[in-house]
Amino acid sequence: MNEIKEISSLQNSLVKKVLILKEKSRERKKSGLFVLEGQRELQLALKGGYELQTLFFCAAIISEADVLKRIKPLAYSPDLIAVSKEVYQKIAYRETTEGLVAIVLSKTHELDALLLKDNPLILVAEAPEKPGNIGALLRTADAANLDAVIIANPKGDLYNPNVIRSSVGCVFTNQVALGSTLEVIDFLKDQGINLYCATLSTTTSYIQVDYNKAAAIVVGTESTGLTEEWLKNSTQNIVIPMQGEIDSMNVSVSAAIVIFEALRQRSL
Repeated sequence: MNEIKEISSLQNSLVKKVLILKEKSRERKKSGLFVLEGQRELQLALKGGYELQTLFFCAAIISEADVLKRIKPLAYSPDLIAVSKEVYQKIAYRETTEGLVAIVLSKTHELDALLLKDNPLILVAEAPEKPGNIGALLRTADAANLDAVIIANPKGDLYNPNVIRSSVGCVFTNQVALGSTLEVIDFLKDQGINLYCATLSTTTSYIQVDYNKAAAIVVGTESTGLTEEWLKNSTQNIVIPMQGEIDSMNVSVSAAIVIFEALRQRSL
C-alpha cells in the first residue's frame, strides 16, 4: 500500500487538477481521467471495474481505517491522500458525499466491446445532451437490468460530474457504448437485433409490438426526435399514445414506459 500523503493547501497542484477535470470536458477526454465523489459512487465504480488513480479522503468525515477497508480488495494501490476539510469542501460538489473524492481512469466504450447475451434487450438514445436526461436514462437501464445502453451521436460527456451525479453512479453499473448513428445501426443489424424506434409519426402503439426477441428500444431527443436514418432502418416505429394536450414526454420517461412493457412481455 502506498504511503498516505496529506494536502492542506488549496494551491496544491493536485487540487487544481481535480477542479480542472471537474470543469473541463476537453481535459477529461485528453487525459482519460474523470472525477467522482461519494461512497456509493466509489463502490459502484469499483464494482464496474473502473481503476482508481488517486483517492482523496477527509479524515474529519471518514476514518483512514474505513478508507483502507474499502480499497483493500484491489489488486493495485491507488495514491491515497488525506485532505483538510477546507480542501475537501473545495474539490467536492456536495457536502453529503461522505468524505471521498477520486480521480478515475475512464473507459473507451467501444461497440465491439459489448458483451451481449443471446436475446438481449438494449436501450439506444440518440444525441442526448442534458446530463440529467443521460443520468435518468442510465438509472432506468439499471432498474430494468438491461444488457446495454448505447448512445448514438453523443453530444455530451459521459463522465460529466452532473451525469455521474444524476445517474447515482449507474453510469458505472451499465454496459455503455458510444458510436455514430450509422455505426450503431450497422452494429445492431449485424447482431440480429430488432430496432423499435419511438416516434410521433406512426400509429403503431408500443404495446402492439412483440419484444420477446433480441430488441433495441431507440429514443431520440424531446425537441427533434430521431433522425431519418433510424426511422428508415427500424424493424417497427412505435408511439406512446398521449391523452393530454402535449405530444411528448421526457425522454427517460418514454424510454422507461417501453422498456418495462418489454420486460412485462418477457416475463409471461
